[in-house]
Amino acid sequence: MNKFLSFLIVAVLFQLPARAQTAQSLPPERISSMQEFADAKFGIFIHWGLYSMFGQGEWYMTNQDIDCHEYAKAANAFYPHAFDAAKWVKAIKGSGARYVTFTSRHHEGFSMWDTRQSDYNIMHTPYGRDVLRQLSDECQRQGLRLHLYYSHLDWTREDYPLGRTGLGTKRKHASKKGDWASYYAFMNRQLTELLTQYGPIGCIWFDGWWDHDEDSIPFDWQLDEQYALIHRLQPACLVGNNHHQTPFQGEDIQIFERDVPGENKAGLSGQSISRLPLETCQTMNGMWGYKVVDQDYKSACELVRLLVRTSGKGANLLLNIGPQPDGQFPDTALSRLESLGHWLGLYGESIYATTAGGVGDGETVVSTRKGSCLYLHLLSDSLTSIDLSLPKKPRKVRPLVGNFSLSSSWRNGVLHLDFAIPHDTWDAVIVIEE
Repeated sequence: MNKFLSFLIVAVLFQLPARAQTAQSLPPERISSMQEFADAKFGIFIHWGLYSMFGQGEWYMTNQDIDCHEYAKAANAFYPHAFDAAKWVKAIKGSGARYVTFTSRHHEGFSMWDTRQSDYNIMHTPYGRDVLRQLSDECQRQGLRLHLYYSHLDWTREDYPLGRTGLGTKRKHASKKGDWASYYAFMNRQLTELLTQYGPIGCIWFDGWWDHDEDSIPFDWQLDEQYALIHRLQPACLVGNNHHQTPFQGEDIQIFERDVPGENKAGLSGQSISRLPLETCQTMNGMWGYKVVDQDYKSACELVRLLVRTSGKGANLLLNIGPQPDGQFPDTALSRLESLGHWLGLYGESIYATTAGGVGDGETVVSTRKGSCLYLHLLSDSLTSIDLSLPKKPRKVRPLVGNFSLSSSWRNGVLHLDFAIPHDTWDAVIVIEE
């Protein structure tokens, strides 16, 4: 069935400003980092920790009320013999991603680096090598920006004040009060290690604030001091927090979990959209951490369209991989990375360093903008025509990649486009040049 769409573009179409990135009070290093982040548009998330050993996802301990002391015994068998940081980084760069976000420490409390703050870390396993050191060195060698995920909550430590998760992990002396001063100092010492021993870090990506979002008395995470510590140690390092709230003071990016900004299909993203750089995090399959039965991967077409729809909101896509216990990426994940890299090799111009285009329904027609070019992304091969109200006649209208027929006409401030998109095309892109 032929479909015809008509969109109204306000008179300032070709003068839409880029989203405000920062306040004037921020240091120039951070302003530059925020712009670099906003331009990157695509990153890879890696959820890898002791939980991978169980093959049940990263929430296994709390979902099954596992005794944390019994759970910790898995460290005595953690030997990711096939881990190869060079292969990881090569595959990620080959996908077209501009940065990687690695889980340095998840809610289970196990640290994936040589921390001096706890023996519960990768060095106290049969593997006995610093995973983060290898990844950091390789990112610097291959020119990939490294970001670090860090959990604010802990299902294992006795001094962490109990929240609404991890209540069945049988910590012997844990309580609602805990010993916050001890735990807060522990976190800040670990963050200091991460920011002084592993080279330039693009962002600290916090998670877990929501563990105390139902407390009768609001819980004080003392974020101001912690954020100030990060910015003092590395002035260019950004701070993000996956708290599902409007950004707090001191945060440099806004995160949306499993939703394109402005949508709330997953029920985690009802917050308003700020003027900060935006990021959507989403899984390739269903889980973040490796789950042996979860083979329901999104198709390459679905992932490309997700990237396009996210870019159409002016946001980045942070796409997750859960490595296997042996340290390798699953074969399907590698295949998806390769497909994304091939597509971005052809269409990257319409994604990287773009802003929201402001045109389209966000589903079948999406738009991005760079300079004087508006990119129309057609995500349905049943579309045949579009009318666009423009302030002036475009200088040129063309396919970005010449794989479909296109004709255009201009009359009374309306650009009429006729096209025939080949069946099963993932994304047909039309470039409208001012």
